[in-house]
Amino acid sequence: MAIKFQYNKTALQALDKQLKVRERALPTLKNKESALRVEVKKAKDKAASLEEEYNKQIQSFENMARLWGEFDQSLLSISDVELSSKKIAGVFTPVLGEIQFEINNENLFNQPVWFPDGVAIIKKVAEIAIQREVFLRKMELLDFARKKTTQKVNLYEKVQIPGFQDAIRKIKRFLEDQENLSKAAQKIVKDRQEKQRQEEVEV
Repeated sequence: MAIKFQYNKTALQALDKQLKVRERALPTLKNKESALRVEVKKAKDKAASLEEEYNKQIQSFENMARLWGEFDQSLLSISDVELSSKKIAGVFTPVLGEIQFEINNENLFNQPVWFPDGVAIIKKVAEIAIQREVFLRKMELLDFARKKTTQKVNLYEKVQIPGFQDAIRKIKRFLEDQENLSKAAQKIVKDRQEKQRQEEVEV
């Protein structure tokens, strides 16, 4: 990214100001990036362990597949999932509250004796699946923010800060050269005036 600038003191001050803003922001951005990286890993690990638990639960009921075929699906439904949000390193992430189930007790009385246990099993599996989804969403949100932060760190560190430093160096060099030329010109004029005065004195 080429930084546009003019060779004057106003441009120098403006660039210096922008450089300082980025140099001050960089450590904060780096801290945010590493905090997000840690949180992404935590959410990913939790989602993976819930996935494992979910699969274990499903596998443990495979030997009862015939019974599940008889199970009345209308006995249990999810009536509400409470979600709130929590800020992690500046990112709003979902937090799972209570999962509310509705049990159709009227239908439960005429059912086989194992149905109440079936309801408890399905509740547990549903809770694990919902928790997993929440942690996957949390991981996605945090990872998106981490990628954005990494891009900004790279932009500041590898492009903008070196670009501003280079532009400032060029302006300073130009202004120094201009000052040196001005001093040299003044010296030449002074020397000429001195020579003229001496010639006038000699005449």
